[in-house]
Amino acid sequence: MFNFEKLEVWQKAIDFADVIYSLTRGFPDSERFGLTSQMRRAAVSISSNIAEGSSRHSRNDYARFLEIATGSVFEVVSESVIGRRQGFLSEADYRRIYAAAEEQSRMLSGLRRSLGVD
Repeated sequence: MFNFEKLEVWQKAIDFADVIYSLTRGFPDSERFGLTSQMRRAAVSISSNIAEGSSRHSRNDYARFLEIATGSVFEVVSESVIGRRQGFLSEADYRRIYAAAEEQSRMLSGLRRSLGVD
């Protein structure tokens, strides 16, 4: 097992991606290369950046990857607002994404703080 796989924040990021994949399956086919793809790529990017950052020897480098992961969380939130406004996501599904994104953001922030970098 790789060290990053032991991190709860990475495990939650994988769960988050599962939720995004599941919910975007209901998006229209016309969005396959648009919003569906964007949301999925951003969601996958979260766990990927946590994993890649964990391989860095510098705490500052690791922290930078966590910042990128956080940006991807925010990207999914923004795209979810669009999905909701376009009628692709129900209010309940939007809230589910939003709550998961808030948790993911808090966990990433906590991990970054634990690295002791500014």
